[in-house]
Amino acid sequence: MRDRLAVPHLALRQKGVALTSHSVLFSLGTNLGDRRANLRGALAGLGRFLHVVQTSPVYETTPMYVVDQAPFLNMAAVAETVLSPEALLGAIQQVERRLGRVRERRNGPRVIDIDIVLFGDRTITTDALTVPHAAMAERAFVLVPAADIAGDWVHPLNHRTVADMLADLGPVHDLVRREALAA
Repeated sequence: MRDRLAVPHLALRQKGVALTSHSVLFSLGTNLGDRRANLRGALAGLGRFLHVVQTSPVYETTPMYVVDQAPFLNMAAVAETVLSPEALLGAIQQVERRLGRVRERRNGPRVIDIDIVLFGDRTITTDALTVPHAAMAERAFVLVPAADIAGDWVHPLNHRTVADMLADLGPVHDLVRREALAA
């Protein structure tokens, strides 16, 4: 069954109402349980209310900030959505909860983490959401998979491409490219 969020959009499209679609770059990460299944579940959940256009390969990464935890699997996805940034955040958090995400420790272990990295060329600053993602330029685990599928996407504040920001990090260690997720 589709999320209730998606149904009104489908009905409007069927009636010929034009909807504005936005390109969104996501970062996904997991280090608990069946990590590949968690990523597949997250993509399936996202697919209930947006159109996933492209996904990156999966990378195994060492934890950043809080290092006393298991390695992560990280990937990126580009999607199209008609949802507002705020509605999209709410829908993402619903997917995370369905997959078992419990927010206990900042930068700690998690079943799934889905971040909105870029939302078109928009900048958004609210109490709940900051886009572009504030830490994207320092995170190889975000930039490496993102560069695989969206290397020419321009950051709306620093006017650098994803590929340029990755190059700015210098040599990247502690990331191992794994097999892409099976469809």
